[in-house]
Amino acid sequence: MCWTQYIAGIPESGASIPNEPRTLSMTALRVVLVAPRNPLNIGAAARAMSNFGVLELRLVNPYEVAFREAKSAVKAHAVLEAAREFPTVAEAVADCALVVGTTSKGHRTLEHSLHRLEMGGRLIAKSAGPVALLFGSEKFGLSNDDMSHCHWLMRIPTRDEHGSMNLGQAVAVCLYEIMRNPAAARAKPEAKHPAKMEDVERITSLLEEMLEKSGYVHARVEGSTKMKIRRLVRRMDLNAHDAEVWQGMLRQVLWKLLS
Repeated sequence: MCWTQYIAGIPESGASIPNEPRTLSMTALRVVLVAPRNPLNIGAAARAMSNFGVLELRLVNPYEVAFREAKSAVKAHAVLEAAREFPTVAEAVADCALVVGTTSKGHRTLEHSLHRLEMGGRLIAKSAGPVALLFGSEKFGLSNDDMSHCHWLMRIPTRDEHGSMNLGQAVAVCLYEIMRNPAAARAKPEAKHPAKMEDVERITSLLEEMLEKSGYVHARVEGSTKMKIRRLVRRMDLNAHDAEVWQGMLRQVLWKLLS
C-alpha cells in the first residue's frame, strides 16, 4: 500500500492553541483528496469521514480505476456515492471560506504558515466554514501549485524515526482533532444514588454472618473483627444498585454455607 508523509516538529515560536469551543459544524467540512490512486486509501478515508460525521468527500483528478474500486468499501457507501469529482483544486474549493492543506515539511521551503495538528485543529474548529481540508496523493503529497490554493498548512506530529501515515489514518487523525471537545472529557459522570444506611448495615450483617459460618471470625477477636468489617463496608461507598447486588451475592453464599 502507498503511504503519505507527515513529519513531526516543534510548535511554532510563540504559538498557542485556542481554547474556544468548536463552532464549526462537521457538515461544513469538506475533505478533498488530490489525485488519489489507491482504492483502499480512498475507502479508508471515506470510512473515517463517516465515523466522524463528515459526509462531503471531494476528489480532484482521481485515478478512475481506483475510485470505481473504492466504491465498494465497507460502511462508507453513502460517503462514496455522494463524492464529487473535480478537474482542479480551484474548482473543488471554490465554495469554501477556508482552505487548509496537510503536508510534510520535508526539505522544501514552504511559503505558507505551518501549524501542528493541535493548533490547526482548533483553528478549523472555530472557523465559520465552509472549510476544505486537502490531502495530497499517496506518493507525492500536495504540490506547490495545490498549496497555492491554501490559506495555511497543517501537519501531524509523528516521530522523526517513523513519520509516515497511511492516507486513511491521516484523515481520521485530523478529523478527530477537529471534532474533539476537551470540555466533554472533563464532564463528570452521571451521579448515582448512594446506598441507604439500612442497606449498608444489612450488607454488614450478612458479611459478618457469612464469615462466622466460614470460621473466619473467632470468639476472642469477634468484637474488633466486626468493627473492621463495618468500617470496610462503609469505605466501599456503595451506590444503591451495587448494594442490591452485594446483598444478593452474600445471601447466595450464606445459603450455600448453611445448606
